[in-house]
Amino acid sequence: MKNEIHQRELLATQLEIQQATMQQIGRELHDNIGQKLTLVSLYVQQMLYENKVPGANERIDQVSQIINQSLQDLRSLSKTLTDDNINQKEIVTLIQEEVNNTNSFKKCSINFEYNFNQLDLGFVHKNMLLRITQEFIQNSLKHSNCKNIYITLNTSEDILWDLTIRDDGTGFDTTHITSNGIGLTNMKNRAEIIGAQFSIDSQKNKGTTLHIIFKKQS
Repeated sequence: MKNEIHQRELLATQLEIQQATMQQIGRELHDNIGQKLTLVSLYVQQMLYENKVPGANERIDQVSQIINQSLQDLRSLSKTLTDDNINQKEIVTLIQEEVNNTNSFKKCSINFEYNFNQLDLGFVHKNMLLRITQEFIQNSLKHSNCKNIYITLNTSEDILWDLTIRDDGTGFDTTHITSNGIGLTNMKNRAEIIGAQFSIDSQKNKGTTLHIIFKKQS
């Protein structure tokens, strides 16, 4: 038992170190390479404005477009790596943003409910809850042909958090989790990192339900 707890603590620490490393890489990309690309873009725009090289406008414009696209990609990558949202926002806000983004596509209706005003969670728990929620939503949209997804996140006297996600899609055979290619093993592994209880139930043409519980430590 002690060995299992130790292993979970090690995995959680590794996740925090990995996130800190990605944040540092993201900041370097933004502050160093991003600034250089911005400077090059300004030079190219100045060349285009001055028009000192007859017939070169089209080439310069193409270079400018490539640089601007590279800047957009770089900013997107930097934002993904730093991911300060997880540290700065409540878990309810993070999940609700994901729900709103998905609902805006009008491919599936997602309902999110919770029974608390504030839940004090560290980065590891928030990251795990958010990533599993994202994975379940994406899997349902890609594979289940569902019309609705229902998410509940609750807390109680003995339970720090209790996450349930359910869709009304086609369902699948849960005995082939490792071979169905929809990322369930990844979700299960995330839960195991912090010692949460994980269960999945799916029935043909009735949908899939994911349930994860993390009890308060005594």
